[in-house]
Amino acid sequence: MLSPTAPAARLSSARPTSVVLADGVTRLEVTLKLTTAILALAAGVYTYLGVRELLNGSPTTVFFAAVIYSVAVSVGIYAFWVFMMQFMPHVTSMMGRLLMAGCMLLGSLMIVAMSSWLNASALAGAAAIQQHLAITVQNYTRDLDRANSQAIAAQSLLPDIQLASSRFAKLAEAERAGSLTGTSGSGTVVQLLTQMSTQLDGLGQQVQDSGKRVSGLYEQGSKSLAKMRELISDRGPIATRSDAFATESLNLMGVIANLQQTSVAPAVRRTATSLSAGFIAPAAGGRSGDLAERQTAVVGKVEGAIATQAASLADAADKILALPRIEPTRFQTLSPAEAVLRYAGDFIPSWAGAISIDLMPAVLVLILCVVHAAIRREGLPAVSASSLTASDLVTALQIAREVEDARRAAEMRPTVARDEPPAASPLEPPSAPVPAASAEENVTSLSSARIGK
Repeated sequence: MLSPTAPAARLSSARPTSVVLADGVTRLEVTLKLTTAILALAAGVYTYLGVRELLNGSPTTVFFAAVIYSVAVSVGIYAFWVFMMQFMPHVTSMMGRLLMAGCMLLGSLMIVAMSSWLNASALAGAAAIQQHLAITVQNYTRDLDRANSQAIAAQSLLPDIQLASSRFAKLAEAERAGSLTGTSGSGTVVQLLTQMSTQLDGLGQQVQDSGKRVSGLYEQGSKSLAKMRELISDRGPIATRSDAFATESLNLMGVIANLQQTSVAPAVRRTATSLSAGFIAPAAGGRSGDLAERQTAVVGKVEGAIATQAASLADAADKILALPRIEPTRFQTLSPAEAVLRYAGDFIPSWAGAISIDLMPAVLVLILCVVHAAIRREGLPAVSASSLTASDLVTALQIAREVEDARRAAEMRPTVARDEPPAASPLEPPSAPVPAASAEENVTSLSSARIGK
């Protein structure tokens, strides 16, 4: 037993493909327009969220300006894609298709320029600003470490300074026992050696004090970095966090500048220069000429030792001073749109989603072009019973009735013409009427005629 749906299935399978495609296009017209309207509305909403961050002024002005812009974008996107859906599938010439494709490409670029980047700003603006803050923190951390390294580089000179001071102090003690000049006492050589030891001790104390200041500044900078990292990981409004981040960045830049000013390397360089260039050999104070000669010889040796030590300290200080000066990164506040553009490569999924919202109707336009091309290749039948609506059926019946009435009227006209008597000639007299009796005599009944036969 055949199922009730079998005839319908055979009827459906018997319909031409072009008819099925044409029916599908007709049924989906409302869906296409509704889909385009929803996509345009979504683009307008995200455009509003993106453009609101770029406008300045009172809240009322910003609100209305953003609404007007987003509405204009939505209307423009909807009108553009509706025009493309209505006209592009029906253009058959090659030149026309190329021109329509160029129009669609130009319109798509305009849509990306006026809407898509703002959509991306609404989707990933906060994340882009957060990434900007994170990259800035990395740069500040690098600058702080480099400044601290240069500042404490002079601490490496402290052992040499202390060793030279201790050396001169021991020589002074030895001279008191007469080890250098051969005469004990605290004369010219002892005073000179003690003076050099005292100067080097003072320089060593400056280096130590500098190290303490550098440690304090580095700790202060580390606290600022920790606060900046907390602002990055916080969940509050990104604009408020960005403002607080800018304040901390100013503090950190001051710390980095102080670290570069705290370096004791210039002081070491100046002290080393004064030790060698400003050395004045004291006059021998020995009571005898022999002692004076020995003192003069020892002072010359001390002068040579001081020059050697000063040259060593000056070279070490010059290496530290030759390091490039650190220019700390200046924090630049960015809007969400600017941050999205700067770090576009890191937010490709957000850009893809923003552009897809605006250019999704392009896929629908291409589908319509393919479907209409298939319909034109196969061609629509002149009449299809399955495609007739009730109005079409009533009209067809009325036309068939009118055709039938016209045919009957045409058939009746020759019959009526044969039944009518010929018109009398005006030259012939009218024939006399036949009497009823003679007329009856000339009539033979059917039964009489059969008997006679």
